[in-house]
Amino acid sequence: MNTKLKMAIVGAGIWGENHAKIYNAHPFCEVVAVCDEKPGRAASMAKKMGIPRSYENYEDMFRESGCDAAAIVTPDFAHAKAAIAAANQKKHILVEKPLATTREDVFAMVEAFEKNHVRVMVDLHNRWSPAFNVAHQSVEKGELGNLYSGYMRLNDAKWVATDMLPWAAQSSILWFLGSHSLDTLRWFFNDDVARVYSVSREGLLKGLGVDTVDTYLTTLEFKKGGIAQMENGWITPNANPCVNDIKFNILGDKGMISLDVSNHNLIQKYTDEKVTVPDVVVQHSIFDVPKGFAFESIRSFVDCILSGGEFKVSVEDAANASLTILAIMESAETGMPVEVRY
Repeated sequence: MNTKLKMAIVGAGIWGENHAKIYNAHPFCEVVAVCDEKPGRAASMAKKMGIPRSYENYEDMFRESGCDAAAIVTPDFAHAKAAIAAANQKKHILVEKPLATTREDVFAMVEAFEKNHVRVMVDLHNRWSPAFNVAHQSVEKGELGNLYSGYMRLNDAKWVATDMLPWAAQSSILWFLGSHSLDTLRWFFNDDVARVYSVSREGLLKGLGVDTVDTYLTTLEFKKGGIAQMENGWITPNANPCVNDIKFNILGDKGMISLDVSNHNLIQKYTDEKVTVPDVVVQHSIFDVPKGFAFESIRSFVDCILSGGEFKVSVEDAANASLTILAIMESAETGMPVEVRY
């Protein structure tokens, strides 16, 4: 491998631009190409971000750009084909969460990764959240004893579904935020989910022209006996000062930890029109350098590729999270508990 890790990006949206900023800010990484199937979109991002090459076909990009690794930053339902194509060209891969949204895609991707001996990480970045990471350290030290139960709420404001994501109707809040919730709970319990029971409600977003479920409430039963509840919705009022509403609790036989990380109370901004809470935790910049834990996970991928270190999120972690979400959706549709099939 060359001195700098050469990255190619599939997807020239907002998050694709964030990837480019992070790679170009890394002393041992650079973006060599970007691709987007929409005509002119990749060329526009390349010009804006100083990326030397742009493409409308990722197969051509993987073949011609000289990249060492690829970031798949497409809508969640479009991950599989691009990731498999990258694997077949022997490129290491960072996939935005979730790994995939169908059972068939999950297994096809894992097969391609293994067959081509490429390194793959899925960007389930909540593991890099300072509050969650410190809480997890306490669990690892045994300070809470044996874990009994957990709860995680991770909701979004309505404008995420109505205005930010043009493809929200083709997705679900379970893929967009539930994947983070589920990965966090699996990480804390250090266990796979055996059975799920979920209920959902819809109508509000459909009334706003977005054909997707509003909210899910899910009970998780882990294989080793732990239980947890998970709440995911994207109908929080738009006036909420933070885009995310995040609460977390983990209970063991020796102690408990509670987190409220949606309101950090570090900074508030007031005008005659509104109150806002600027993000200084998840994604922001300091002297034009991208900072925040949502960016640290991406930097970690680069560091691990360069050092040969182990990824903090394994492909098995991400695959099992996707398979569990599929079971949650089935449970919500049938009104019955569902065993998770791995």
